[in-house]
Amino acid sequence: MAKVKICGISHEIEIGIMNELRPDYIGFVFVPRSKRFIAPEHAGHLRAKLNPAIKTIGVFSNASLNTVAMCVETSGIDFIQLHGDETREYIASLRELIHCPIIKAFKVKRAIDAERAMNTPADYVMLDSGEGSGKTFDWSLIGNTSRRYFLAGGLTPENVQQALSITPQPYCLDVSTGVESNRLKDYRKVMKFILAVREFKKKNAI
Repeated sequence: MAKVKICGISHEIEIGIMNELRPDYIGFVFVPRSKRFIAPEHAGHLRAKLNPAIKTIGVFSNASLNTVAMCVETSGIDFIQLHGDETREYIASLRELIHCPIIKAFKVKRAIDAERAMNTPADYVMLDSGEGSGKTFDWSLIGNTSRRYFLAGGLTPENVQQALSITPQPYCLDVSTGVESNRLKDYRKVMKFILAVREFKKKNAI
């Protein structure tokens, strides 16, 4: 498994990089306070230029259900990623409104945080150090799990193989800051990250 998601895409030049290097997913950030915030109309414009084999994920944090629905309709994203304090009830209501797979992110500081995250009704779990902190957490806190989870937080081309060797086979590696230069996705860093994941997969047959 071990797929790759490049998050925080906001420029057309980055779409060109994605089309060439082919990560499995890219992320558009619809959180207004984020430095990577993108308007849904612009996300839709970029998605139209993206290779359709690459799936798009919209990132939200404590957004209203109507806001999420509007962004999905306008941008045409494939997945929803919730990065705030969204409850089980919120997720249930969202499912009735929008038919997209849902990823729920959790901040991991203790082993019990990772355990609790696995009980979410979302389709996927994301284990992170914090909302866009760019820092890693103690990967050994993740116990054995049968849930498909995204691993995020401080990943780089230099440490992603170490992360894969410590964690129990994440479904996807999520990176943003770790493959940037001057707040833009860097072709060589993205390439190194993807190659590092693929090399680890080949050696370990995951």
